[in-house]
Amino acid sequence: MRYRIASKRTATAVALLLPLASLFLVLPNAYAAVSVPVRVNSNGSSITDGGGKIWSADQAYSAGGWGYDILYGAASTSAGIAGTTDDALYQSYDLFNNGSGYKFDVANGTYQVTLKMVEDWANAAGQRKFDVRIEGATVLSAFDIFASCGAFTACDRTFAASVSDGQLNIQFTMNGGANYATVSAIEVTGGGGGGGDTTPPSTPGNLQVTGTTTSSVSLAWTASTDNVGVTGYDVYRGGTRVATATGTSYTDGGLAAATTYTYTVRARDAAGNTSGASNQVSATTQSGGGGGGNKVVGYFTEWGVYGRNYHVKNVETSGSASKLTHINYAFGNVTNGQCAIGDAYADYDKFYDAASSVDGVSDTWDAGALRGNFGQLRRLKKMHPGLKVIWSFGGWTWSGGFGQAAANPSAFANSCYNLVEDPRWADVFDGIDIDWEYPNACGLSCDTSGPNAFKNLMSALRSRFGTGNLVTAAITADASSGGKIDAADYAGAAQYVDWLNPMTYDFFGAWAAQGPTAPHSPLYSYAGIPQQGFNSDAAIQKLKGKGIPASKLLLGIGFYGRGWTGVTQSAPGGTATGPAAGTYEQGVEDYKVLKGKCPANGSVAGTAYAYCGSDWWSYDTPSTIGGKMNYAKTQGLGGGFFWELSGDTSGGELIGAMKNGLG
Repeated sequence: MRYRIASKRTATAVALLLPLASLFLVLPNAYAAVSVPVRVNSNGSSITDGGGKIWSADQAYSAGGWGYDILYGAASTSAGIAGTTDDALYQSYDLFNNGSGYKFDVANGTYQVTLKMVEDWANAAGQRKFDVRIEGATVLSAFDIFASCGAFTACDRTFAASVSDGQLNIQFTMNGGANYATVSAIEVTGGGGGGGDTTPPSTPGNLQVTGTTTSSVSLAWTASTDNVGVTGYDVYRGGTRVATATGTSYTDGGLAAATTYTYTVRARDAAGNTSGASNQVSATTQSGGGGGGNKVVGYFTEWGVYGRNYHVKNVETSGSASKLTHINYAFGNVTNGQCAIGDAYADYDKFYDAASSVDGVSDTWDAGALRGNFGQLRRLKKMHPGLKVIWSFGGWTWSGGFGQAAANPSAFANSCYNLVEDPRWADVFDGIDIDWEYPNACGLSCDTSGPNAFKNLMSALRSRFGTGNLVTAAITADASSGGKIDAADYAGAAQYVDWLNPMTYDFFGAWAAQGPTAPHSPLYSYAGIPQQGFNSDAAIQKLKGKGIPASKLLLGIGFYGRGWTGVTQSAPGGTATGPAAGTYEQGVEDYKVLKGKCPANGSVAGTAYAYCGSDWWSYDTPSTIGGKMNYAKTQGLGGGFFWELSGDTSGGELIGAMKNGLG
């Protein structure tokens, strides 16, 4: 469930930061004029990839051709590259800085540029960061390959660019860290002036309205195809084009309340050809009102019944059950492309006597009797008829199985349905939650399923579970440029889910053992924050900007703190010697412990921190949670969710603050 930095790995071949005095200009040679597509194997020889595409050997630029201008260095590695079968395409690379890079003398037109990159030098986030400009526009800002994709892992980014002066320019500049910008391969496709591609894309299909607010309409549609490639979709309100979207969803904002609007969409390709208009849809914005939803969703962990000694009865005695709208039961496993039981004993076999049972009635050993957490949750639902329970699958430890599941989404969805709707406990669960950490990005392991895998998986789950069950997902909150939010089509998936839970916590922690100390769940950015885009508001705004309705987003709260020891200053940004001691895990402690052990004595960016002796902790308090719930209402979010119930006090202080804040 929690966001963590991938473990350190040491590069086989290291490209050291070269002194500026060593930069050199490679003498140009004569080459033929450029024809598109162009594929460049940077610092490498000509190769043919597994798909049959030919990649040219690297070369210096000369007029009428293509090539690099000023090199700051070049290197290679023999290490294997994850996420690709074409290791050789990533194992060599060029280094650039100060706006140096590649030039391509091409016809005026619109092109798609794909940069293929790998990190074989850095072994932690922040060690190499750089900007990329294409035709003068910044397409990547402070891009960190390690933070986005991990080490020794293929990291591709594709952009559209228009050329009007006969030359396509790709420029790289360091922007933090201690090494130059790097690129392993470049592919340029599309383009062409008159006499080029004249075939328009296919017409977008199944345009539909996925959400409305008082001032916005959210749309989604089926992707078009094209002989070269679709570069965008023109969205029309009535007969007026209001936007060009790069994905298959869009939210039209700034609208009047209680007003009906009509929409169509046309696809556009790299040569400027446009498709026919999609089907027309109408949508009416909501009237008056305002504010957000009041969902309060809390995770209950199956393993909590062991060392934590936290049971379903505690949900009731703490007063939490009456404040919850939904419980996410964590976790079911994902293995062999299927949903599977996580812990059979805890789930449905553990015996509860009358004293430990939520309703004071003992379990039985009768044949077919449902015991364990499932049996207790069934009883809790009878005590609170409005409470819903959702079975969550995956999590930090069990997300490695999603890659195989994504290869056959319908089979995966069918296995999940059969498990969730097993007659022994079908009445316990009201739907399914997916916690994939992370689609097309790195968590405990790195996934290479592609940007559409998450959307396709959620589509299959919705088709199998139907509209009578809830389908939700926990997703990344990494809003950095080119980060995890950009790695998967979360906006495309939003049409299939009831809501999404961006994990707006665990942005920072003692995996960076020497600091800097930083709050793990900042609501906003602040001066000195270690990583731009690592805060709750940045995540919410980025997801909304991609077209996800605010009402389908819940704000995440951690019922725990993260901390360091060996700290010599109270303000954030201090150095440390390692993680602070924790009851179950170093650097992590429950709120119920921290409120007495190290009370909060400072605040930053909408969350709290505490400095006690040489320990520095950050966590949310009832006060900061109240502020965050006010933010959720102001933003029109669907409510809030939290990880996890056992971290709260015996009287449910934190969940009470969430409930009171949402109203």
